[in-house]
Amino acid sequence: MTATSDAPDTVTPEALLDDELLERFRERAARYDRENAFFDEDLAELREIGYPRALVPVAHGGLGWGLDDAVRGQMRLAGAAPATALAVNMHLVWTAVAKILADRGDDALAFLQREAGAGEVFGFGISEAGNDLMLFGSRTVADPQPGGGYRYSGRKIFTSLSPAWTRLGTMGLDETSADAPKLVYGFIDREDPDVKILDDWNTLGMRASQSRTTVLDGAYAAPDRIVRRLDPGPNADPLVFGIFASFELLLASVYAGIGARALDLAVAAAHRRTSMKAGGAPYAHDPDIRWRIADAALAQDALEPQLLAIARDLDGLVDHGSKWFAKLVGVKIRSTETAKQVVDQAVRVSGGSSYFAGSEIGRLYRDVLAGVFHPSDDESAHATVANAWLGPVPE
Repeated sequence: MTATSDAPDTVTPEALLDDELLERFRERAARYDRENAFFDEDLAELREIGYPRALVPVAHGGLGWGLDDAVRGQMRLAGAAPATALAVNMHLVWTAVAKILADRGDDALAFLQREAGAGEVFGFGISEAGNDLMLFGSRTVADPQPGGGYRYSGRKIFTSLSPAWTRLGTMGLDETSADAPKLVYGFIDREDPDVKILDDWNTLGMRASQSRTTVLDGAYAAPDRIVRRLDPGPNADPLVFGIFASFELLLASVYAGIGARALDLAVAAAHRRTSMKAGGAPYAHDPDIRWRIADAALAQDALEPQLLAIARDLDGLVDHGSKWFAKLVGVKIRSTETAKQVVDQAVRVSGGSSYFAGSEIGRLYRDVLAGVFHPSDDESAHATVANAWLGPVPE
């Protein structure tokens, strides 16, 4: 069986995120970064054109995009405003998870598709300080309530869209139920009085994402918002797969977009800058500069085909078996590391002007660094790939 977009004639990413709109985003990005401000104007425009509803089925008010459309859209958006793209990414991750589940006959997140189609914005409240188990464990307490609901208590970090999300997907550990321990995934509302968002986002880059710390002090998820109770540890449950796949793929798309923009800026700089030593010839004629740009282009050009292939395999329900997680961490690591390398080459080609505050390439140099902090990190990715190819190490 193959799952396809339910609206093949829908607007394309290139038409929806047109050049005029992206140029406005690019102009604002410098101000947001300088002022450490949230991207309110960008988000308003994105909501107006329906971008947060891109992966929602048409029947629920969405655009009915496939994941390959979302990859192209996120690359375009990140090329203009990386922090805007990164933050919106976390909402898109949840809508992608809902699509992945629905395509496989699981309606656990049907409510999310309906609510996202109606304009709700979903935050991603999973990451915790010091929790390198990620989806396989939690420091947050999930306290079971009468009737099947849960109260969550803990601190979630890197909660992008902090000023704007209206629903938060989160998880915690239930250690008190008869069948405990269980990792419990649920959704809470922003207006819950037991949710506190700290104003603690002051970072080197990706500043407009405002990925603040979220403190849960008994925040309540109703029974119909509890979507999974799973055993801790590695789990092949479709929800875990959907979260992992959506997060790695769409995150990688953001950084691939940064790399693409950096390469464009490097090319422009090479044509703009001239060499007195070469009699006023542009640096585009200098063999060393040409090598740097070629090196960056060779690396960058490999990313989009990989991302689109993974996206189409997810949409097409392709069964990669035990290799799926290796493929997903691989594309994330390759995208984030390649983007760093391409931005570094662009800085070198652009010269000293990139070192000044306000330089776009200088901002990309700071923004792209965030890629190393997102899961899966380099060590975890290599362990995942080694297990896929060699099998686990016996205890």
